[in-house]
Amino acid sequence: MKKNEVPQDKSHALAGETKTIYALDESGKVGATETSGWDVEDIVLDQALEELQRHAEDALVRAQAGKTSPLEFHMYKQRMDLPMLAQATGQFQWQVRRHFDPRRFAKLSAKKLNRYAEVLDLTVDVLKELPEKHE
Repeated sequence: MKKNEVPQDKSHALAGETKTIYALDESGKVGATETSGWDVEDIVLDQALEELQRHAEDALVRAQAGKTSPLEFHMYKQRMDLPMLAQATGQFQWQVRRHFDPRRFAKLSAKKLNRYAEVLDLTVDVLKELPEKHE
Protein backbone atom coordinates (compact mmCIF):
# COMPACT_ATOMS: atom_id res chain seq x y z
CA MET A 1 0.00 0.00 0.00
CA LYS A 2 1.24 3.49 -0.77
CA LYS A 3 1.43 6.12 1.98
CA ASN A 4 -1.21 8.28 0.27
CA GLU A 5 -3.57 5.24 0.24
CA VAL A 6 -3.32 4.48 3.96
CA PRO A 7 -6.87 4.57 5.40
CA GLN A 8 -7.78 7.35 7.83
CA ASP A 9 -11.21 6.10 8.97
CA LYS A 10 -11.05 7.27 12.61
CA SER A 11 -11.30 3.82 14.17
CA HIS A 12 -13.33 3.55 17.37
CA ALA A 13 -10.78 0.96 18.56
CA LEU A 14 -8.04 3.58 18.52
CA ALA A 15 -10.20 6.07 20.44
CA GLY A 16 -8.96 9.12 18.57
CA GLU A 17 -5.31 8.03 18.67
CA THR A 18 -3.17 7.00 15.73
CA LYS A 19 -0.92 4.04 15.13
CA THR A 20 2.14 3.52 13.00
CA ILE A 21 2.03 1.18 10.03
CA TYR A 22 4.40 0.61 7.13
CA ALA A 23 3.67 1.67 3.56
CA LEU A 24 5.53 2.56 0.38
CA ASP A 25 6.68 6.15 -0.04
CA GLU A 26 6.94 8.04 -3.34
CA SER A 27 10.31 6.44 -4.12
CA GLY A 28 9.02 2.90 -3.52
CA LYS A 29 10.75 2.40 -0.18
CA VAL A 30 8.96 1.02 2.85
CA GLY A 31 8.59 3.56 5.63
CA ALA A 32 6.52 4.32 8.69
CA THR A 33 3.34 6.37 8.42
CA GLU A 34 0.43 7.15 10.76
CA THR A 35 -3.16 6.00 10.43
CA SER A 36 -6.26 6.80 12.46
CA GLY A 37 -7.65 3.38 11.64
CA TRP A 38 -9.50 1.42 9.04
CA ASP A 39 -13.19 0.44 8.99
CA VAL A 40 -12.35 -3.14 7.97
CA GLU A 41 -10.04 -3.46 10.97
CA ASP A 42 -12.87 -2.30 13.27
CA ILE A 43 -15.26 -4.86 11.81
CA VAL A 44 -12.80 -7.72 12.28
CA LEU A 45 -11.95 -6.61 15.82
CA ASP A 46 -15.64 -6.40 16.74
CA GLN A 47 -16.21 -9.91 15.36
CA ALA A 48 -13.27 -11.28 17.34
CA LEU A 49 -14.53 -9.66 20.55
CA GLU A 50 -18.04 -11.04 19.95
CA GLU A 51 -16.54 -14.51 19.46
CA LEU A 52 -14.62 -14.26 22.74
CA GLN A 53 -17.81 -13.06 24.44
CA ARG A 54 -19.68 -16.08 23.08
CA HIS A 55 -16.92 -18.44 24.23
CA ALA A 56 -16.99 -16.85 27.71
CA GLU A 57 -20.76 -17.29 27.96
CA ASP A 58 -20.53 -20.92 26.83
CA ALA A 59 -17.70 -21.62 29.27
CA LEU A 60 -19.70 -20.04 32.11
CA VAL A 61 -22.68 -22.29 31.42
CA ARG A 62 -20.42 -25.38 31.26
CA ALA A 63 -18.55 -24.33 34.43
CA GLN A 64 -21.80 -23.80 36.31
CA ALA A 65 -22.82 -27.31 35.21
CA GLY A 66 -19.50 -28.70 36.48
CA LYS A 67 -18.23 -29.61 32.99
CA THR A 68 -15.27 -27.21 32.98
CA SER A 69 -13.34 -25.22 35.54
CA PRO A 70 -13.63 -21.49 36.23
CA LEU A 71 -10.23 -21.14 34.53
CA GLU A 72 -11.73 -21.55 31.06
CA PHE A 73 -14.38 -18.90 31.71
CA HIS A 74 -11.86 -16.40 33.09
CA MET A 75 -9.49 -17.06 30.20
CA TYR A 76 -12.13 -16.00 27.66
CA LYS A 77 -13.43 -13.19 29.85
CA GLN A 78 -9.92 -11.71 29.89
CA ARG A 79 -9.84 -11.94 26.07
CA MET A 80 -7.40 -14.81 25.87
CA ASP A 81 -7.51 -18.18 24.17
CA LEU A 82 -5.79 -21.47 24.95
CA PRO A 83 -2.56 -20.83 22.99
CA MET A 84 -2.22 -17.35 24.50
CA LEU A 85 -2.83 -18.51 28.08
CA ALA A 86 -0.43 -21.42 27.67
CA GLN A 87 2.30 -19.16 26.33
CA ALA A 88 1.74 -16.53 29.02
CA THR A 89 1.96 -19.12 31.80
CA GLY A 90 4.90 -20.98 30.28
CA GLN A 91 2.99 -24.24 29.90
CA PHE A 92 2.00 -26.48 27.03
CA GLN A 93 -1.55 -26.16 25.74
CA TRP A 94 -2.36 -29.72 26.80
CA GLN A 95 -1.36 -28.83 30.38
CA VAL A 96 -3.67 -25.81 30.49
CA ARG A 97 -6.46 -27.83 28.86
CA ARG A 98 -6.13 -30.42 31.65
CA HIS A 99 -6.73 -27.63 34.17
CA PHE A 100 -10.12 -27.03 32.55
CA ASP A 101 -11.14 -30.29 34.22
CA PRO A 102 -12.89 -29.16 37.45
CA ARG A 103 -11.39 -32.02 39.50
CA ARG A 104 -7.85 -31.27 38.38
CA PHE A 105 -8.39 -27.52 38.79
CA ALA A 106 -9.52 -28.08 42.40
CA LYS A 107 -6.20 -29.82 43.12
CA LEU A 108 -3.90 -27.18 41.60
CA SER A 109 -1.06 -25.98 43.77
CA ALA A 110 -1.00 -22.46 45.15
CA LYS A 111 1.92 -21.75 42.82
CA LYS A 112 -0.07 -22.71 39.70
CA LEU A 113 -3.15 -20.83 40.87
CA ASN A 114 -1.06 -17.74 41.57
CA ARG A 115 0.51 -17.94 38.10
CA TYR A 116 -2.91 -18.16 36.42
CA ALA A 117 -4.25 -15.35 38.59
CA GLU A 118 -1.25 -13.15 37.78
CA VAL A 119 -1.54 -13.72 34.03
CA LEU A 120 -5.30 -13.17 34.07
CA ASP A 121 -4.96 -10.11 36.33
CA LEU A 122 -7.23 -11.61 38.98
CA THR A 123 -6.93 -12.65 42.58
CA VAL A 124 -6.82 -16.38 43.30
CA ASP A 125 -10.20 -16.09 45.05
CA VAL A 126 -11.80 -14.53 41.96
CA LEU A 127 -10.12 -17.13 39.73
CA LYS A 128 -11.77 -19.92 41.73
CA GLU A 129 -15.24 -18.34 41.59
CA LEU A 130 -17.89 -17.96 38.92
CA PRO A 131 -20.31 -15.07 38.53
CA GLU A 132 -24.02 -15.88 38.35
CA LYS A 133 -24.12 -14.48 34.83
CA HIS A 134 -21.64 -13.09 32.33
CA GLU A 135 -21.58 -9.31 32.07
